[in-house]
Amino acid sequence: MKERVMDTMQKFSKAMFIPVLILPIAGILIAIGNLFTNVRLLEVVPFLDNPITTGFGTILSGSLVSILVNLGLVFAVGLAVGLANKKKSEAGFIALLGYLVFINAMNGYMGIQGMLIEGSLQGTGQTMVLGVQILDMGVFLGIFLGIATAIVHNRFADTEFNNAFQIYGGTRFVFIVLIPVVVLLAILFTTVWPYFQAGIRSLGLVINQSGNFGLFLYGALERLLIPTGLHHLVYTPFLYSELGGIAEVGGEIFEGARNIYFAEIANPDGGLLAPSVIWDARGISKMFGLIGACLAMYHKAKPENKAKAKAILIPAAVTSFLAGVTEPIEFAFMFVAPLLFVVHAGLSGLSMVVLNLLNVRAIGPNGFMDFLLYNVPLGVDRTGWPMYIAVGLLFFAIYYFLFSFLIKVFNYKTIGREDAEGETRLYSKKDYKEKKAKGNESVDDLGLAHTIISALGGDKNIETVTNCYSRLRLTLLNPDIIDEGTLKNETGASGIMKKGNNVQVVYGLQVNKIRKAVDTVLNRKPVEE
Repeated sequence: MKERVMDTMQKFSKAMFIPVLILPIAGILIAIGNLFTNVRLLEVVPFLDNPITTGFGTILSGSLVSILVNLGLVFAVGLAVGLANKKKSEAGFIALLGYLVFINAMNGYMGIQGMLIEGSLQGTGQTMVLGVQILDMGVFLGIFLGIATAIVHNRFADTEFNNAFQIYGGTRFVFIVLIPVVVLLAILFTTVWPYFQAGIRSLGLVINQSGNFGLFLYGALERLLIPTGLHHLVYTPFLYSELGGIAEVGGEIFEGARNIYFAEIANPDGGLLAPSVIWDARGISKMFGLIGACLAMYHKAKPENKAKAKAILIPAAVTSFLAGVTEPIEFAFMFVAPLLFVVHAGLSGLSMVVLNLLNVRAIGPNGFMDFLLYNVPLGVDRTGWPMYIAVGLLFFAIYYFLFSFLIKVFNYKTIGREDAEGETRLYSKKDYKEKKAKGNESVDDLGLAHTIISALGGDKNIETVTNCYSRLRLTLLNPDIIDEGTLKNETGASGIMKKGNNVQVVYGLQVNKIRKAVDTVLNRKPVEE
C-alpha cells in the first residue's frame, strides 16, 4: 500500500512539472517587458524612450499577466496532459472543455442557492474566472479538474462502439462521461469549498503566526525532499495559492507569492515588493551556499586529487550559481555524508529567515541569471537586492567553514577524498567519452544511451521513460537488477533513487538529450511531458 501511494505521488509530482516549469518563462518575459518601461533604464538609454519600445514592453508584460489570473485553467490542462497514459493532447483538450463546463455549472448552482454576491468581490471568497462568477478556488480548481480528467481519460479513452454509436467512442466518450462528473464536482465544491477556504486561511495564518520558524521549516523541507523528487510540492502552494499571501496590484487581487510579484513587476508605479516574495527566495543557497560547499570539498580533497576535484566541482558550481540546478552538487555528498545534507537543508531555511529579518524583498527563486533579470530593472528601492547578495556572501562563508569542519571531523569521503578502491565523484559526459576513448571506442549520444539501457536491465525491463528538469524518470519491471555502478561510473549519473518500480537517475541539464537518445535506441515514441 505504501509503495502504491509513493508511485502515485511520483506520477503526480512528475505531472506538476508541466504547468510549474512553464510559469517562470512567463515571469521572465514580464520582466523583459518591464525593461522597456523602466524609468531608470530609459534615463540611462534614452533611445529606448519611444512609443514603439515602451508600447511593446507594456503589451508584453500586460498580456502575460493574464496567465497569472487564469492559473486554474493552466493547471487543469497541464496536469491532465501529464497524468494521461496515452492520447495526451486529447486529454488536455478535454480538460479545457471540462473546465468551461465546471465554472458555468458552479455559477448556475450558486445562482440557484442564492450565493452569488453583487458588487465588489474582494474578500468575499468569490471571483471572476473567464467572465464567470464562482467560488475562488485558485490553482486548486485546476489541480482537482486535471486529476479528475486524467482518471476518466485513462479509464475510458480506449472504449469503442460499433455501428451508429462508433463516433461516440474513444476520447469523445471520455468527454461524455466527464460532463456529469464535472457537474457533480461543481455542486460538491460549491457546498464544501467555503470550509476549505476557511481551512486554507487558518493554515496560512498558522504559518504566518509561526513567523520565522515557519519560514525556516519551509526552506529546510523544500531541500530535504530533493531525494524524493517531491520538493516542488512544498513550494508550489505558496507560490500559486493564498497560502503564499494575497495582495491587490493595479486594482486586481492576486494570490500566491509568485503571482503577486509577477504582477508587481508589470506595475511600474508600485513601491517596495510585497513581503510574500520571501517564499520565493529559495535561490540563496543555490547561488551562494552550495558554492561555499564546493569550495570546502575542493580544499579538503587529497592533494593528489585536487586537480580532479576542481574539474568536477567547477562545472557543477557554475550550473548551480547561474541556473539554480543543485542536484549534481547535492548528490555529491547526500549519500556519502547525510549529515552534510541535513546541515545544508537547515542552512537553506536559515538563510531565508535572515533575508526576512532584514526585510529584503529581492526575487531569487533559482540562479543568478534570473536574479539579475528580475531585480536590477526594478531597482534597489523596490527590492533591496544588494542586501540579498550580502546575505548570500555571508552564507557562502558559513557553508564553507561548516562543511570544511564536518568533512574533516567525520572524515567524510567527499569528492577527492575517496579511498583507493572506490570513487565518490560527479561524472560528466566528457569523463565518460574520455574513458571510452582510451579503449579506442567511438562513443556518441546513442552509445551512451545503449550503456544506460543495459545498466537499467535492458529494454524489456523498461516500461516508461520520461524526464524532468534534471532527472531521467523511469518505470522498471524489476528495479533490483539495475547496475548502479555503471550508471554512475560510465554514464555520468550523479545520483540514483528507487521507490518501488519508479527509478530516478540524475543527469543535470543534459537530461533532455539523454532522454531523447534513450527513446531513439528503444525505438519508442517519447512520452509527452
